[in-house]
Amino acid sequence: MAKDVLCEVNSCVHWAEENKCNADSIYIVSHSSQEASKSAETDCKTFEVK
Repeated sequence: MAKDVLCEVNSCVHWAEENKCNADSIYIVSHSSQEASKSAETDCKTFEVK
């Protein structure tokens, strides 16, 4: 598992200084029913508005 998870979405409650994500876990899903082949085809469901 990754030691540090970086995120530039500073409007999220889990965003911390130096673009660190301080969520206990990360949940990412695919946009479509097909398997994602690039990051643009995914969404972070862990996001919560500050």
